Amino acid sequence: MTPREVINYVELPAKNIPATKAFFECVFDWSFIDYGEEYTAFSNSGIEGGFFLSELVSRTENGACLLVLLSDDLEAAEQRVKKAGGIISQAIFSFPGGRRFHFLEPSGNELAVWSPVKAYIA
Repeated sequence: MTPREVINYVELPAKNIPATKAFFECVFDWSFIDYGEEYTAFSNSGIEGGFFLSELVSRTENGACLLVLLSDDLEAAEQRVKKAGGIISQAIFSFPGGRRFHFLEPSGNELAVWSPVKAYIA
């Protein structure tokens, strides 16, 4: 039986679909299937979705939803983002439950990466 009313797919704008695809393939090992020049679908990301050609960007300062990726090595993820040309918009910071950073990908969309607080065994 298929669950009803669950988040199943997410779509984001992209000014430069080829650059956005290359970034997410390199940094996070996402897979893509193109549907023409104005849309690409992604998978291997935790939830499936796509990028559609648009001059708009998805940023929290504009009221957009923030997509947050889970990582078991926050510093390594941050270095991969930087190496692939992403812009760190908020450096690593702590919050109740973990740590995270925010970044802008080549099309200007804001995403975040977080790691939970590790449980310590005394």
